[in-house]
Amino acid sequence: MTISDSSPRYLRLLSIAGSDSGGGAGIQADLKTFAALGCYGMTALAALTAQNTRGVTAIHPVPASFLKAQLQAVLDDIGADAVKIGMLHSPEMVEVVAWAIDQYQLQRVVLDPVMVATSGDRLMAVETVQVLVDQLFPRATVVTPNLDEAALLLGRSVDTVETLEPAVADLLALGAPAVLLKGGHLPGNALVDLLGQRDGSRQPWHSARIATHNGHGTGCTLSSAIAVYLAQGLALTEAVGQARAYIRGAIQAGAHVHTGQGHGPLNHGFAPLPMQVLAA
Repeated sequence: MTISDSSPRYLRLLSIAGSDSGGGAGIQADLKTFAALGCYGMTALAALTAQNTRGVTAIHPVPASFLKAQLQAVLDDIGADAVKIGMLHSPEMVEVVAWAIDQYQLQRVVLDPVMVATSGDRLMAVETVQVLVDQLFPRATVVTPNLDEAALLLGRSVDTVETLEPAVADLLALGAPAVLLKGGHLPGNALVDLLGQRDGSRQPWHSARIATHNGHGTGCTLSSAIAVYLAQGLALTEAVGQARAYIRGAIQAGAHVHTGQGHGPLNHGFAPLPMQVLAA
């Protein structure tokens, strides 16, 4: 049987990230998000973690050569309509991912610079940060740091609403075409996320904090959802808006459920969609 480029197919989403043995973040959260939003999810594991709702106890990086083998296996055969990039522990990992973006001309790349877990554990080697900025910021469609990650990238605290705009401007100056700075760690009950693009446009989103201890994997989930909506053809601002609506629904639906003894997961499957099939 010969399969042509005009055959019906699923919308294909690739996650390049670390595994969370507790199932709340990383590759596991990405796959749950892809499935809930009706997409076919694929993975290239960059690291294994021994992790639960209380924290990370060990990290086992995958050899860069094996990450490359995974990417080649997936992209040579299946391809990808959008890519989410998460935890990359070493400079060699970053270089392999940059190679894959160029080699396969990957489009709609969402880079979540995962450096610190919800528990506060450091997930990226110090020497990796500058390589990530140099190699992947210019190749991404949008970069989605939280406030702690923005502080590490910029070398200063980003902890008030007033510091969001200058932080976004400086992150854009590092080479990213667009930055979504996530304000989940702001104090108080009012949250602000700010999307900035190279053309000077700014789009803030204001929302009330949802009372819950279950915030593990929110960054992974949001970036994966943005990738899904970009793959569907939405413009970046609309994709971010739709992704924020999805993640707030997932947080709300799981807000009072107890999983583990620490920061529990979201309810990714609160409103699952059927798998999307693209017509021939």
